[in-house]
Amino acid sequence: MIEYSYAAAGEFSVSDVVDLYSSVGWTAYTDDPKTLLQALSGSSTVAVAREEGRLIGLARVISDGHTICCLQDILVHPRFQRLDIGGALVSAVLRPYPAVRQKVLLTDDESGQKAFYEALGFTQSTAFLAGPMNAFVRFD
Repeated sequence: MIEYSYAAAGEFSVSDVVDLYSSVGWTAYTDDPKTLLQALSGSSTVAVAREEGRLIGLARVISDGHTICCLQDILVHPRFQRLDIGGALVSAVLRPYPAVRQKVLLTDDESGQKAFYEALGFTQSTAFLAGPMNAFVRFD
């Protein structure tokens, strides 16, 4: 049985987090586990999915709580993908922000992601009818 909850700083073991991020190939995060744990602790909201205590999914938001929230990491262990765990995590992690107008998501262009995010109500920035928008990101 999959259990969903919100997670607070200190609820993550290094091995749980590294195992989950490694399972989806996010080595930029796992190369520095200390920084990854600090990022999770500094997030505004973190929602997790566990099966028998094992961390199998995670989504997190960084927000001012009033005008914008950035949906940061959404990841589900490959063995548990396509079970709507990602959708449930996104719904849970955005629940504390019903009045926040801008919900931003920056991601790479892996095949299949566009349909997933659109099913959650996100629109690719080039598709806005109100005028063109651009998403900018800088990786140092």
